Amino acid sequence: MKTLSLFMISVALLCTSFTEPPIKSSATGISFQNITLQKALTEARQQHKLVFLNAYAVWCIPCKHLKMETFQSPQVASLVNRKCISIDVDVEKGEGIAIAKRYQIQAHPLVLIINPEGKVVKRILGYRDAGNFLSEIKPVLN
Repeated sequence: MKTLSLFMISVALLCTSFTEPPIKSSATGISFQNITLQKALTEARQQHKLVFLNAYAVWCIPCKHLKMETFQSPQVASLVNRKCISIDVDVEKGEGIAIAKRYQIQAHPLVLIINPEGKVVKRILGYRDAGNFLSEIKPVLN
């Protein structure tokens, strides 16, 4: 019995060493709202803002790095939170499938900055560190 218990503990420890650590959530970073794209467009129109749409897939490692690193940057978050209604969309589930078709999303990560009429004004494909990301979004958001 003791041998079986030690074996089970060893297997459990071994299995946990191969899992990816969970994404840490914090109060800093871009403030993503849990709303539909249509609601985001409506709010953007009312507040005279743009929509910041982060299109991702759960299996996409660069998507996770973008969210954990770049989107946590105080400079990036401050600018985006001031100028945009932000939504985070898994393009392989639910409304995300229709959004992927509408905006021809075929690769990840992809950030779309969309005007209140639904027209894309900026596409950023791939991972960017905070500095490079800022240099791409500043001309659109300032």
